[in-house]
Amino acid sequence: MSYTNIGICSNALLKIGAEGITSFEDGTAEAEIAYSLYPLIRDSLLSSYPWSFAKAQKTLPRLNDVPVADYQYAYLLPNDFLRVISAGNGRRGRGIEYRIYENRLHTNSENVSLSYIFRPHESTFPAFFCEALISKLAAEFCLPLTESTTRAELLEKLAEETINKARLVDAQQGTPRTLEDYSLMEARL
Repeated sequence: MSYTNIGICSNALLKIGAEGITSFEDGTAEAEIAYSLYPLIRDSLLSSYPWSFAKAQKTLPRLNDVPVADYQYAYLLPNDFLRVISAGNGRRGRGIEYRIYENRLHTNSENVSLSYIFRPHESTFPAFFCEALISKLAAEFCLPLTESTTRAELLEKLAEETINKARLVDAQQGTPRTLEDYSLMEARL
């Protein structure tokens, strides 16, 4: 199934007993709240965990402007960037020291391979993430639309459970990571 921002918001609204929407310009309170809150909640949930479907790697373009202090080089972050997972150089995706300033990555490395969380299109969201996002949106939409704090608190707890389940499903989509450079493990050998 292909998901859309309107469909996701509409499902969240239905979950709290409100009317669904067909557009953010419907002229209803539901549409206004969904339009206002959706991008922030979506990006927040995407950024909160390294979801497999929202991870990317890129070699960053170096900027001509040099940082004012601390680092030698500045690199432009991708347009769809939400959060860094790691940064490395050459064929290694981690291991360099860096800082994010504005929309730039500052480092002393002459080239940067960035692993990061990006903002994918809703049509690529897997079902487990859509379910978590819908639950989170329902919890956030509840108070402004129903003015029920008790109901909003319950929906927030349910959303956290759904998000945790989605993380468990997502975590099973790759080879488990091994411990590297761990001195206690080396001492046992």
